[in-house]
Amino acid sequence: MLRHFTLEYWLDGGWYVGRLREVPGVFSQGESLEELEENVREAYRLMMEEEMGLALPHTAIMTKELGVEA
Repeated sequence: MLRHFTLEYWLDGGWYVGRLREVPGVFSQGESLEELEENVREAYRLMMEEEMGLALPHTAIMTKELGVEA
């Protein structure tokens, strides 16, 4: 099942840092926005595996809405 979440992110010392607004505890970072997105997906997958005791497919792809102040 594809679920949609909001990725909130910011720059911190040259790193993209972000969290899923709707899922407390899912934070990550990356050298690029793309790497951050990949790392957040993996953090969510690992959290769900642990909570549900299930191995989710590594190919699960999520989407997100992004808000960026101009």
